[in-house]
Amino acid sequence: MRSTIPLGRIYGIQVGMNISVLVIVAILVFGLAFGRFPLAFPDLPVAAYLAAGVVAALLFMASLLAHEVAHALMARRHGIEVARITLWLLGGLAELRGEPRSPRADLQIAVVGPLTSVAAGLVFGAVAALVQVFGGPPLVVGLFVYLAAVNVLLAVFNLIPAAPLDGGRVLRAALWWRWGDRGRAAVAAARAGRVFGYALIAIGFTQIVFGAGFNGLWLALIGLFLVNAASAEEQQARLGSALRGVRVSDVMSADPVVSRPDETVAGLIEEVVLSRRLSTYPLVDRDGGFAGLVTLNRVRQVPPRARAATRLAEIACPPGEVPAATPEEPLMDLLPRMAGCADGRAVVLDPGGRLVGLLTPTDVSRVIQTAGLHSVADPYHAPGGADLAVPPRDHRGRDAA
Repeated sequence: MRSTIPLGRIYGIQVGMNISVLVIVAILVFGLAFGRFPLAFPDLPVAAYLAAGVVAALLFMASLLAHEVAHALMARRHGIEVARITLWLLGGLAELRGEPRSPRADLQIAVVGPLTSVAAGLVFGAVAALVQVFGGPPLVVGLFVYLAAVNVLLAVFNLIPAAPLDGGRVLRAALWWRWGDRGRAAVAAARAGRVFGYALIAIGFTQIVFGAGFNGLWLALIGLFLVNAASAEEQQARLGSALRGVRVSDVMSADPVVSRPDETVAGLIEEVVLSRRLSTYPLVDRDGGFAGLVTLNRVRQVPPRARAATRLAEIACPPGEVPAATPEEPLMDLLPRMAGCADGRAVVLDPGGRLVGLLTPTDVSRVIQTAGLHSVADPYHAPGGADLAVPPRDHRGRDAA
């Protein structure tokens, strides 16, 4: 679920929301202003109900954001990069670029979110008590009681042991600690998530049949999301097991064809593109330092009349926005970062910042397709790894599609 509306940064982490958030806000405001609040606190102006509904919806979204920020900060504490936080229709998502290194780290990252929701519930409950003690309006008391209850319910729901819920992460951490195999634990947690998702779908359809209407539809929607997300997590876990032990250097295209930042687009097309038929061109400066990445997609966006006057540096993805890795880095640590303006590419740099290789979707696809084809007896493949490392060879000029 992509972020379409930027909200700024919190602790240096980019925060945004998907347009679907407006749907859940509208549902909350409508349900509270014309349902819950009028029934509990009758004979008040409609404007009062609407104001209370808007405040409650906004504070609830702030609670969801706090939940995700807690996940993100704990992940950073354990050395995992956080790409962004996105609020969307069914809650929030902290996008982590990497995986926990131990069951303990996995557990801490998982439980801090529900604990934050419980803390928010306690805070809202305390505010409700204070407002009541000082004789505040009953509607305001009810607003904060609602927020306290919904945050506690959110924490309880998230602790159900089914991926991708936080409880599924807790289950994964526990099984990982017991079995010593993160991949196996992740598959088990994902399967539990899929079973729970199907159960919610069944309950939702049952409620629809017996007249529950919207509530049943909402449950079925959440169940469908859980089934899809759990299936994706199981696939990701199996991929991680297949690629265990594979380093970036085992997969990258070494010594890629490079260009200079001051070369023109027309020169690149005439001298390299038409003859080498590659799709990715790293830029290096005169000292060999990485200076950006140009892809055919970026070249095509330059109008033909402007190609002779346009320098490659002007259309390149800046160095700081291109995913970078060292040759010895595990491939699975790099894959989550291969996004953004680099069109799914990544560069491999030595400790001095010099370009030594290039990783493209073709490289990744090839290594996934050949997973498990080599025997353990192959001297280039180690037991328990991904069986994907290849003997050293010259990759120069290989198509980087």
